[in-house]
Amino acid sequence: MPDPRPRPIPTSLDVSNVPKHVAIVMDGNGRWAQRQGLPRTVGHGAGEVSLLDTTYGALSIGVKVLTVYAFSTENWRRPVDEVRYLMNFNSGLLQRRQQELHEQGVRITFSGRRDWRVPKKVINNMDNASALTNKNKALTLNIAFNYGGRAEIVDAVAQLVADKVPANKVDEKALRSRLYHPELPDPDLVIRTSGEYRISNFLLWEMAYSELVFTDVLWPDFRRENLFEAIEEYQQRERRFGGLDK
Repeated sequence: MPDPRPRPIPTSLDVSNVPKHVAIVMDGNGRWAQRQGLPRTVGHGAGEVSLLDTTYGALSIGVKVLTVYAFSTENWRRPVDEVRYLMNFNSGLLQRRQQELHEQGVRITFSGRRDWRVPKKVINNMDNASALTNKNKALTLNIAFNYGGRAEIVDAVAQLVADKVPANKVDEKALRSRLYHPELPDPDLVIRTSGEYRISNFLLWEMAYSELVFTDVLWPDFRRENLFEAIEEYQQRERRFGGLDK
């Protein structure tokens, strides 16, 4: 299992220029399993090691927020058995790992809808993990669960309407303040694994100026070393936010 203790950091990685917020689309679990002749669900289980090792890697170099795409609003379209497995797996992962993460100073939060489709057991485990780790400050692990970027924007607009905000007062600040976690900075770096070149309805508002890095590594094979490589690529980029070179 992943060792929370820091491992050597590549000398090519500039630890003074680490992104504050890294977001990851954890893709490729099913293909990883199928290539080995195993059920797709085995790939999801193997991804637990990747998540823990990547989290500890982020923690070791000073990343402050790590957002991971665990279950999307579109994932409900998958076979019933796979959806049921993912619900139980994610719930069980919290029970297995929350104390370990808590001891490492990790704060666990969640982004997404808490609608009727999410079992109460899962919501209870989410609430327990959040309550246990609420005061931790080393790293925020934000789990996007039953999450969709369009859904988040729709929910923010619905809240604007519910709050009776006049049309002439609706601006980016007003909408952003009604996102799921407005206190978190926008991601500096978004990584997608498995060789796919899509953002798949992930953090549509927040990633307006994020740097995107795509890797062919399937999520169950992803480790902190792959995170470091993506950050090294990020460090070669020049972020202008719509402006010109200085």
